[in-house]
Amino acid sequence: MLKSMTGFASSKGELQPHNWSWELRSVNSKGLDLRIRVPDWLEGLESHLRAALSKAVARGSVTLSLRLSRADDAGVMTLNPDVLDTVLSALSEIEQQAMDRGVTLAPSKASDLLAIRGMMDATVGADDPAPLVAQIKTEFAPLVEAFLQMRAAEGSALLEILSRQLDQVAQFTETAEALALKRRDAMAEMLQTNLARVLDNTDGADADRVAQELALLVVKADVTEEIDRLKAHIATARDLLSQDGAVGRKLDFLMQEFNREANTLCSKSQNAELTAVGLELKAVIDQMREQVQNVE
Repeated sequence: MLKSMTGFASSKGELQPHNWSWELRSVNSKGLDLRIRVPDWLEGLESHLRAALSKAVARGSVTLSLRLSRADDAGVMTLNPDVLDTVLSALSEIEQQAMDRGVTLAPSKASDLLAIRGMMDATVGADDPAPLVAQIKTEFAPLVEAFLQMRAAEGSALLEILSRQLDQVAQFTETAEALALKRRDAMAEMLQTNLARVLDNTDGADADRVAQELALLVVKADVTEEIDRLKAHIATARDLLSQDGAVGRKLDFLMQEFNREANTLCSKSQNAELTAVGLELKAVIDQMREQVQNVE
């Protein structure tokens, strides 16, 4: 089943006194880029989440965010003794220097000290975080499943679009083949006409040499190989679209090959109708390449 690199999932959970919310999203990328934002004090959680995502996703720029809060955070404040010692020592030094210089300072208030940044620490409590980490790990699996389901749904939509575009490429290739066969007869007639014209207007011309040169021009304008390769690429693309797993890189490379053959077809056509078909072919291939950029 084809998978898209675009996906999103969110969920919420709680284990009193904590509650949390998840957001998991991804967009296209050349490789796998994981960006995980979780609280540092939840030991071992980030490594577990990274391993789980690396196993579930092959390509994409994936961002995972966990917002955690505690119901009683507002009432849990503790004095930071290190900051207090530093501030009191600094105040003592300032007061001593002021007295030495005959300067009288207003007495410091406790409220002034408490307002200093870092004096009071908000804590998450002294409870063991292990049960919380275990619960979060358990609830992460359904989040990933929902995320993968969305990527699969997006992949199904991409499969329909790419299959339809591939059918167009096949139709244009068949049309180009028919025009190339028709043009071959016309070029054979042109070769005979040009050969007769050259021989009639040139004294001592080597008829065999002139015929060889004209035939060489015809060979250079032949597009049989390009059409055959386009057919082979179409078959390969259909096979890739039917496979499971990450095929985005292979499809992206194949789009380059499609485009190369279409460009060569246009440059060698020497025929207005065939050129027009080649340009239509290039337009569809460009559209396919844009869609392929989102395939995992």
